[in-house]
Amino acid sequence: MSRDIAGMLAGEGLDAGSWSNGPGDRYAAHAHAYDKVLVCARGSIVFGLPDTGASIRLETGDRLELPAGTRHDAAVGPDGVTCLEAHRQAGSVASLRRLPAGSWPEAAGGASATGDHTETVSAREA
Repeated sequence: MSRDIAGMLAGEGLDAGSWSNGPGDRYAAHAHAYDKVLVCARGSIVFGLPDTGASIRLETGDRLELPAGTRHDAAVGPDGVTCLEAHRQAGSVASLRRLPAGSWPEAAGGASATGDHTETVSAREA
């Protein structure tokens, strides 16, 4: 599946790298100076948004678009996680959103995105 995801991201002009973590691993709250596009290729991970109290769970095939400067932490699920991640220039991602598996290749560009396929994240659990 990682190869398929990498190919879809490459089709958007994104050069994705892969990373993995074991069950229960955690990342402390931090932010980046670049926009991040992240796809869960295997397992699961929950991203917390400490400034809003929201959380976003990603499972295999789910995509997260994270604007620069968005503080987030993370907790890896019980089976570990492998993600593909690409970076964009700050300002390229208009808003924080989660795109469920199977919907994001069409919705990623934004033009064809609908409420049925994308979710802009607010101060609630996603």
